[in-house]
Amino acid sequence: MFSTLIHFISTSQLSALQSNLKSEERQYFLSLLNDLEDKILHMPKPYETTEQGIDAPVSLHYFKGSSDWYIVEKDSSEEQLQAFGYACLNGDKINAEMGYINIEELIKCDVELDLYWEPTALRNVIDKKYVTLEEAPDEAYESADFI
Repeated sequence: MFSTLIHFISTSQLSALQSNLKSEERQYFLSLLNDLEDKILHMPKPYETTEQGIDAPVSLHYFKGSSDWYIVEKDSSEEQLQAFGYACLNGDKINAEMGYINIEELIKCDVELDLYWEPTALRNVIDKKYVTLEEAPDEAYESADFI
């Protein structure tokens, strides 16, 4: 059961999910894991999104602290030694880059797979704004309801 997921989820995250399968929320987590496995099985493989460029779908999102890894194409081998995607380490969008990401390394470092990630175009991920309150325009304050 869920043999594909062991190549994409850290041991600790998988253990937590397995314990939830024994809880009263079993059906919810079973559905969640089935959907996730289906999403992974149907992900693009190397070079399948080349023509799409920045509009290629980002199927998976990993995170730890303020670092994010967005996976566009999975490895064609079962082990998932590398995947292609976009990495933004420590929130440093200026030095974020596209390239090969070692899924196995992410898992060993206990990086968490976002179970609720909805696939979106790579363009949306790259264009995402990391705004601080100091950078927010005055209109943002005017439209907010402060108590």
